[in-house]
Amino acid sequence: MKSGARIARRVLTAVGAAVALFLAYLAIVAVVPGMAVPPQPFGTDTAAVARGDSDAGLGRRRVAFEVNGTPVNGWLYLPDDLAAPVPAVVMANGAGGTVEMAVPEYAARFREAGYAALAFDYRCWGESGGAPRQLLWIPDQLVDLAAALEFARGRPEIDASRIALWGTSFGGGHVLVTAAEDPGVRAVIAQVPFLDGRAAMELEREDESIGLGLRAIAHAQRDLVRSWLGLPAHYVPFVGRPGTIAVLAGKEAWDFFSAHAPAGYENQVPARILIRADKYRPVSRAREVRAAVLLQMAERDRFAPASAIEAAARELGERATLKRYPIGHFEIYAGAAFEQSVADQLAFLDRELGRK
Repeated sequence: MKSGARIARRVLTAVGAAVALFLAYLAIVAVVPGMAVPPQPFGTDTAAVARGDSDAGLGRRRVAFEVNGTPVNGWLYLPDDLAAPVPAVVMANGAGGTVEMAVPEYAARFREAGYAALAFDYRCWGESGGAPRQLLWIPDQLVDLAAALEFARGRPEIDASRIALWGTSFGGGHVLVTAAEDPGVRAVIAQVPFLDGRAAMELEREDESIGLGLRAIAHAQRDLVRSWLGLPAHYVPFVGRPGTIAVLAGKEAWDFFSAHAPAGYENQVPARILIRADKYRPVSRAREVRAAVLLQMAERDRFAPASAIEAAARELGERATLKRYPIGHFEIYAGAAFEQSVADQLAFLDRELGRK
């Protein structure tokens, strides 16, 4: 008995020492100077874009709603000659995206085809309120999307019984989760969707060195602990050149964002997302979705693994329509791939929402 008690005390002492060392490490990481990550600006004009409450040339008007007291701003696209409530698409952009990136091109096509479209900036992004700025926090973005859906249902221009969710990249995962939680969603479009953080991290590890990965973890821990202590956020670039510390580091992501980021875009996010994205697995919710789902998969995608999209299609069964494109993640936003993607989306919407 005495021997067992001694062993137990030694184990507890060792565990206590390990916990104390880890807490000391976190405390040091949170406040140690010299950990700033060099910024990676795109070199574009950073002047803010001034816009009015409407943009008649694009058939859209500014709208706003609140989430927990924070203003969320966006654009409502409406068809010409609107005479009765129309079916609508609520749009969720990808990680790092704002309401002026990629989304307008799709929203314009939906509007031209007779659908309303609601696009918005997540809290802490673009023209929406919230702090710290550019916070990429999955639970908050899911709350924002659910609030946008409810806002759309309350608009007199929109037929609340015929609303689809549209999401691209990270937003593609968000719309699947939201549809799993809201049986009133009629249809879902998930374009190059991020559905399995673990699978995505495995792809990323193939492209980065161990040392770079460990440094990224240290930056994420620093930011997370600082948030617990009420200290200012610790930022890293959202998009980076190959071989640098960033949420998305690589030529494909860098080229896309540097070409499409709007004026005033801040290429930085609080680093905590670097140790949170791998835990996000929307694919695990696919079986709960009752709506029809269009899954659009880029076969050469290095950010949203095809294996997870195929797994979601299997879980959805006959509710899924899976479209494959022989492209990389960012190629779907332009050229022939964009045209094919939009054509597939409109055919799906016409079938599932049935324009009157």
